[in-house]
Amino acid sequence: MRYEGNIFRPFSEAASYLLQCTIGCSHNQCTFCGMYKDAKYRVRQTAEILEDIRMAKDYYGDVEKVFLCDGDAIAIETDTLLTIIDTLYSTFPSLRHIGSYVGPQSTLTKSKEELRALRRAGLTKAYIGVETGDDDLLRKIKKGVGYDEMLQAGRRLVETDINLSVMVLLGLAGPGEASVRHALATAKICNEIKPQYLAALTVTPVPGTVLYRQVQKGEFQLLDPFETLVEMKQIFENITMDNLKFVGTHASNYLPITGTLQKDKQKMIALVDKVLAGRDERLLRPDHLRGL
Repeated sequence: MRYEGNIFRPFSEAASYLLQCTIGCSHNQCTFCGMYKDAKYRVRQTAEILEDIRMAKDYYGDVEKVFLCDGDAIAIETDTLLTIIDTLYSTFPSLRHIGSYVGPQSTLTKSKEELRALRRAGLTKAYIGVETGDDDLLRKIKKGVGYDEMLQAGRRLVETDINLSVMVLLGLAGPGEASVRHALATAKICNEIKPQYLAALTVTPVPGTVLYRQVQKGEFQLLDPFETLVEMKQIFENITMDNLKFVGTHASNYLPITGTLQKDKQKMIALVDKVLAGRDERLLRPDHLRGL
């Protein structure tokens, strides 16, 4: 298989065949993200992508899961994306899942009819970086959209039956009242989008990013481990939708928690409260295991 640059995927796609359809991210301006800073965004030639699929068939034989890389494969023209998806299903008899990162802006360029066509063809899951529901904070981190556009993008995916995983960032607002606003607004937008999954990650300054420079200059204050847990708890307390699978096991998080809201809500809150009560760092994931 041929790859250009560093390849990233959600941790839930660890067993997937990674098919690089684009190079980099179509937006690539978020202040906290260092994933594609050295890559100029472009869509790979369709012939190259289809050749890679044939190469993967020779190498793997058959696969059950595929993840479309890089940062925003849904930005590809719909007809081209349908060709790629159709080729994958005709090549791999056991294929049951195709996932992709999706950006809110590129999602909004697709009509509901286009998204439904992609779902019918076999695009089963989308991962969208909502990051926060705080409108001001979305602008500060240069996400490219505000609350209303993010909500529209998320709802459009849900309404077209694409399994949606929303990703949010603990600690993104810094400490104090900003942290509270971030937590409450994030719970609010999740309640309104109604995704199937909510994945929380903890802000980690990456060298070369705007956020890293802000931390180095003292312009941004990171939360301490227990403050991030308070933020997580506030999100739990304010999620009102049912059957939302919360995934907090990402390596960046200090306390791995997974459960279904509302069913496991009190158990999840009780676990956070137990750690907060003792403030014992031995109960937290140590830094050397946090993928830093």
